[in-house]
Amino acid sequence: MPMKGSDLTELREIDRREDGVGWIAYPDERMQRASHALVDRAENDGDTGTRQDGVWLVDPVDADDLDELLEGFGDVLGTVVLLDRHKRDAAAIARRHDVAVHRPTWMNSIDEAIDAPIRALGTTLGGTGYRVRKRLDLPIWKEAVLYRPDDGSLLVPESLGTVDYFCAPDEHLGVHPMLRLTPPSGLGGLAVERLLVGHGSGITDDTQQALRNAIRSSRSRAPSLCVKLLRERFS
Repeated sequence: MPMKGSDLTELREIDRREDGVGWIAYPDERMQRASHALVDRAENDGDTGTRQDGVWLVDPVDADDLDELLEGFGDVLGTVVLLDRHKRDAAAIARRHDVAVHRPTWMNSIDEAIDAPIRALGTTLGGTGYRVRKRLDLPIWKEAVLYRPDDGSLLVPESLGTVDYFCAPDEHLGVHPMLRLTPPSGLGGLAVERLLVGHGSGITDDTQQALRNAIRSSRSRAPSLCVKLLRERFS
């Protein structure tokens, strides 16, 4: 199984609800890169006035049938990059839909690598109700998360994931292997009913407990995750 897919293929739909849908463009890849379309039904955004309904595409990976998946949600309003390593196909999709790539104001280090118009995100993502929160701002890791307190929806692009190589044995949500010793403890204090991630499908059942367990056991389960990954690597 390759880490990343390359040729366009049939996507796998995940995390569908009335306020959006997710997809994995290459269902057979090990990384299970997940992308999300978040519905914006705002009537007014203080900067540009009245705005049509549409969707924001977060850390998107392109696929042959992506535009078909998005039908019915409205026009693409923009693509969003929440992790500096998740430029993915944000620029190509933005050009196809004649929109801009949006990123946090403090993530301008990615601008030179994006071949599309760029706009800075404010404190919220349009009229989706999601607030933009800084998670990490390091030279090697810049990450933001989206949190909507109204319904407890949280989108974490990299610090947490449900994909196999994030999870120690008996875990269905895990902290990124590189962050096991410094888990995202600040996220554990949020009231979370639904968790969307950048690698794997999201979680909607017992989400709060799953999040707290993943953070609390991050360090103690780091050795078992390491052993698991080594066995897979050399098996």
